[in-house]
Amino acid sequence: MQFLCASDDLPEATSHGFVINGLSLLAVRREGQVFVYQNRCPHRGVPLEWREHQFLDTSGSLIQCATHGALFLIESGECVAGPCAGDSLSVIACREDERGVWINPQPED
Repeated sequence: MQFLCASDDLPEATSHGFVINGLSLLAVRREGQVFVYQNRCPHRGVPLEWREHQFLDTSGSLIQCATHGALFLIESGECVAGPCAGDSLSVIACREDERGVWINPQPED
């Protein structure tokens, strides 16, 4: 496992982008749990964020692709609306302990 960030660096209901060993990632904290995905839309292969660290839609309840508006469930990465509906973001295994958030930087496709 590789250290991603301190827990305080990812407050509740926020998203944050990271680059680890050349791999672009996004992390979201929702209801106390951290979810990490590869920052790559399954439709076009482009980064998802609107601007730095901004991956969520205006309601803060879904991940949204800035290129074409596809919407993804935070808890699973599944696309529920847009041109890649039914596809999913690549999950990055993570865990959190008293030192922070840790990842296995290999996508779990």
